[in-house]
Amino acid sequence: MPKKSISHPYTERLSFERLMLLITTLLNNPGIGSPDLINTNHDKQHDALTQVQISLQQLALKSRIELPEDYPAIPTLRKDLETLRRYGILERRMYRWGYYLGTGAMSQTELKVAFNALASQAKFQGDPQLRRICETLSKRLRGLDMELQGKFFYPVRQHLNRAIVYTDPEEMAAQGENRNTLFHLLPLLETAISQGQTIEISRATDLYGNSRIGLLQVVPLQLIYHDIAWYLLYEHSENGHLAIGRLNRFKNYCQLLNNGLGRGLEAQKNSLNKAYQLLENGWGLYLGQPPEQQLELQGQLEFLTVKVRFFPPVTAFIQEGEVRHLKQKIIPGSKNETTGNLNYVDYQITLPPRSIDEFSLWVYRYMHSAQVISPPHLVEKHRQAAHALLSQYAIPLQDA
Repeated sequence: MPKKSISHPYTERLSFERLMLLITTLLNNPGIGSPDLINTNHDKQHDALTQVQISLQQLALKSRIELPEDYPAIPTLRKDLETLRRYGILERRMYRWGYYLGTGAMSQTELKVAFNALASQAKFQGDPQLRRICETLSKRLRGLDMELQGKFFYPVRQHLNRAIVYTDPEEMAAQGENRNTLFHLLPLLETAISQGQTIEISRATDLYGNSRIGLLQVVPLQLIYHDIAWYLLYEHSENGHLAIGRLNRFKNYCQLLNNGLGRGLEAQKNSLNKAYQLLENGWGLYLGQPPEQQLELQGQLEFLTVKVRFFPPVTAFIQEGEVRHLKQKIIPGSKNETTGNLNYVDYQITLPPRSIDEFSLWVYRYMHSAQVISPPHLVEKHRQAAHALLSQYAIPLQDA
């Protein structure tokens, strides 16, 4: 009786190298074979393996692996893909929107959480780059979502803070709402951030009445989304002053300086750490003027201790914010003998002088249920604000 052959279809060197090249091609080019990548008409049938074949051949050339001419053939690649399915490297489903292996560095659960976060930021924070990525991933992962009966794309978590200005140049163009802002130059801005390049930008408006408009030479540090808008954290190149500005308040202008030579990520990280030290010390995004900022970073600036008394019905909301700020103290007041509820809570916090105005805006949210106790000048400021509000209601509206 003849012996059963134990030879493997990938025993030969050429076959083995072809399989390894195929796996590497799929790893390096997630989504390869998608109609989006080969610019074909989505209504027509397309051969996804043609692009796989071309990329594999290019990889072989780059890796200095010699392959026969016009090798491997499409039918051969189909057999290799079936092998990958048999061993669980590829799933046993259609890859209509391109081939990819597994979920990269993440588990399926981690990928779902990451995708939900990306989709939320793309939609509500209006991030144009993420919007394009999510559109691609949604197509690429459609088969996985079908396999999971729609559970993958379901947004279990969502970030609802929504940008109140136009952020996506494509959306602006489609709606005829071009705003000529720095959002048009985000790729250049992000490159400058990652390399620590000095750039020149132009502030178009200053809504605080300080006439700070015109050209600025800065090193951009980070793009920040906060509350309702995108901001740019940057460092003035001439004096190292750290500041944050709304992206939509800068013009559609960004010029690389110093011949595009960057200072590197280590310097970027050092400046970023200083900026976050200021953010943790303060309240809001205003980082102060150069003299006081330097004193604060050196630990030589005198901070102010502010105390505000909050009354029902907001006392519970104030108590709920246990980690609203690292330097806060929430001090319960006396209790109502009838209801057992607190008559008030005192909120105490130590802040740099630069943050008092933004802290006051937060207190104003609870105007009828808040009373400033100290310091005296802030007590007077809030008293005047309350009188000004009352005066507004004492004057009949002209156009009512």
